[in-house]
Amino acid sequence: MATEHKIEITKRDDITPQGLKQLRKNGNIPGIYYSSNSKESIPIFITKRNYNEAIKSGARVFNILVENKKQNVLFKSVQYHPVTEEILHLDLYGVRMDQAIIIKVALRLTGDAVGVKDEGGILNQPLNEIEIQCLPSDIPDFFELDISDLGMGNSLNASNIELDKRFTLITSEDAVAVSVTQPMKEIEPVVEIDEDEAFLDEDGEPIEGDEGKEGEKPSESDDSEAPAKDKEAGAE
Repeated sequence: MATEHKIEITKRDDITPQGLKQLRKNGNIPGIYYSSNSKESIPIFITKRNYNEAIKSGARVFNILVENKKQNVLFKSVQYHPVTEEILHLDLYGVRMDQAIIIKVALRLTGDAVGVKDEGGILNQPLNEIEIQCLPSDIPDFFELDISDLGMGNSLNASNIELDKRFTLITSEDAVAVSVTQPMKEIEPVVEIDEDEAFLDEDGEPIEGDEGKEGEKPSESDDSEAPAKDKEAGAE
């Protein structure tokens, strides 16, 4: 379940693009802090080192000081660069430990599906995480779903994930979590030949065969006529 970890944040006054660029260049991560009770967000930044230590701690709830007051927060959103995967921005969301929140939790599959192992099927997992409601102190690292009995053509829904009374499922119960389907078969494409174009070259002209172009008469000097002429000459 969720543990707490202290992180240090610094309020930032320069919110211009140039200021953000300089912050990142200096090894910092810009972000904002807000909560359900706050009227507006507060621009902040933390060091990359501080962020990495917070992630390694395994905590889901973090302690910070906001205007000299202790506040519990979650990493609500983390934005990454699409190419370098560098962290560009993060949102810290203030929570109360006695008030339930809605949060997404990873879904981990256990066991080997019989439909894959014995029947040659393909495993599909549309849901990599589910959305639940719980107290911040009860946030789990992940939920498990046993797929050992999952056969070919069958599926398990979000409702099949076992949750105790501390958790309320927000994701639709009918949402497919995992399924086993038939492997795709490769089908060779059928090429239809247009008879009008079958004997045309790449420029659209008729292809000449051994018999010459269509409609062309044999030459009068054809060898088949030669013997007949020789006989007539001898007769004379």
